[in-house]
Amino acid sequence: MTSVGAERFDIPGTGSRVIRGEVRLPTNPKGSVVLLHGFKGFARFAFFPYLAEQLAAAGLTAVTFNFSGSGVGDDLETFDDPDAFAENTFTREGQDVSRVVAEAERRGWTGPQFGLFGHSRGGATALLHASRDARVGALATWSSIASVRRWTDAQEAEWRTRGYLEVPNTRTGQTLRLSTALLDETDEHALGRLNLKLAAATLLCPWLIVHGAADETVPFAEGEQLAESSEGRAELLSIAGATHTFNVAHGMTTPSAQLREAAERTVGFYVNRLAKRS
Repeated sequence: MTSVGAERFDIPGTGSRVIRGEVRLPTNPKGSVVLLHGFKGFARFAFFPYLAEQLAAAGLTAVTFNFSGSGVGDDLETFDDPDAFAENTFTREGQDVSRVVAEAERRGWTGPQFGLFGHSRGGATALLHASRDARVGALATWSSIASVRRWTDAQEAEWRTRGYLEVPNTRTGQTLRLSTALLDETDEHALGRLNLKLAAATLLCPWLIVHGAADETVPFAEGEQLAESSEGRAELLSIAGATHTFNVAHGMTTPSAQLREAAERTVGFYVNRLAKRS
């Protein structure tokens, strides 16, 4: 299979925000995968173009996009909308996923079933969506968080006092802010509709959990927690020596051995489970 390259698309997001993305269309596609980036990530971050290209080369349509609350602007890479980033929440990301899925179906990029992929916080968003959408025929998550609550009591107290939480972006040197919208949402719904372990327990489609044994951002134990919550229905793949981004950084030109292993297993997982379903 060959890919014709990435085709740009823009669709309405939450409020006045825009969801900007790209689709890679192989000849004679045999399935499709929608890919979700993580916190402070974007559709062209680090390994995402490589993974999308590998999916397309295997005959799977690959849809990547920036959440409307990612803070990333029209060039698909620059953080130039800090207000959008500040107000982003899991709920807004879930709404964006639904919009992208609907648009992909309308344009014929996806069939009756499709695959869903998420990295880090995007893994959580993907899991929550897959647990509620029977059209998801296969789910793969890389370095996924196991709980939406990520802050200490001290951080939360300071967050509420100041009205915002400062978030450093070491890659760009920027200091971004989060309003209390995300904190309010997780306080109210962490044990309910945003409960990732409950979503794992109720997920019906095949699920591949990929986690680096040397993940410095989301400990490998969180991957184990998700696998345990799935009650044996998910496959947990540990990548020896792999970091949170599988030993590559943004602007990578050559995939690491860890990234190649993760990508090969993930692409094979989707091909095996989607080829006859889409």
